[in-house]
Amino acid sequence: MSVCNVKKAIILLFLGKAELIEAYDGKQIRSVSMSMPFPSIVRLGVYIHVPYKKIILSRKNILRRDGHRCQYCGESDSTLTIDHIIPRARLGEETWENLVTACVGCNNRKGDRTPEEAHMKLLRKPMKPNHVTFIRHFIGNIDERWKPYLFMN
Repeated sequence: MSVCNVKKAIILLFLGKAELIEAYDGKQIRSVSMSMPFPSIVRLGVYIHVPYKKIILSRKNILRRDGHRCQYCGESDSTLTIDHIIPRARLGEETWENLVTACVGCNNRKGDRTPEEAHMKLLRKPMKPNHVTFIRHFIGNIDERWKPYLFMN
């Protein structure tokens, strides 16, 4: 399962490599000689094995996972940083489970301590995001027709 742009979906449909499952109502793609519905969901005709899509651990993806909110106070309007739950000075690793989004104030208040030592509580436990869940957050607005395919019922 993947999300692609409309241009790629149209090319796959035109080449006969995919079939149209859902289209946007009333929208058409027109050329001089043909017209086709504006695709929303397509299915490949032949299964192509794609290796497991690993979500790269990066600052941008941590911010995206945490919804651009401080995981200590919930603030989203101030400058956000990345905080190590177990500080690097105490051999804290760069993993999905040890990195969270924090505002500058909370990050400075926590310092080189664990959240328990600083008497700060995480709003939610950090974890490695699921590929399908990450697609949902990455694409923004989700078409209602996609919900059965993205396990959102």
